[in-house]
Amino acid sequence: MNKINLKFYINLLIKIFLFYILICAKSFSQDLVTLGNNDAKVKIKIFSSHTCPHCASFHINVLPKIKKKYVDSGDVQLIFIDFPLDQAAFNASKLLHCIKPENQMGFLDDIYKKQSDWTSGLDINKINENLKVIAETFGLKKMEFNECLNNNVISDKILNDRIQGQKKYSINSTPTIVINDKKLEDAANFKNIKKKIEKII
Repeated sequence: MNKINLKFYINLLIKIFLFYILICAKSFSQDLVTLGNNDAKVKIKIFSSHTCPHCASFHINVLPKIKKKYVDSGDVQLIFIDFPLDQAAFNASKLLHCIKPENQMGFLDDIYKKQSDWTSGLDINKINENLKVIAETFGLKKMEFNECLNNNVISDKILNDRIQGQKKYSINSTPTIVINDKKLEDAANFKNIKKKIEKII
């Protein structure tokens, strides 16, 4: 698991603090990216950062198994919650929320599959250019790209969900998996998640 980038966290701390009181009074945003039946008996929240290699491994290797066995059957709903560890991940999270709902999972898949490529830029400007190429393939126009990165409503939503998750579940690494509001303390692999799901269904 990737440890939280303390420098990034400190840079965000002041802005996050401004929303602290509001956050305490609100529940998680209703427009989170989800996959599966809204009425599923098991709700799995996945807190992840798009630049985290362990998150990419989970998304590529573990998620398809959960989907095939439990999501497609209607037993599980997956809820993807942004927990950016750095500016690059933060920007990717913003773009995810600017893309049409029907294209979000495809974008998310590409972000993790191509993680080593788009994160290889020498600076944030180059990384943004790499992200722009991916976003365009999922319908985000060039003119909308900068508007999205500068959208304060989306930025605030991501930061709000992040601080809520950290406060409620004591998140200190990614990916963090929460099953029916209980944090998975074991390794985030299919075997451990399957055990928890089977106990519920």
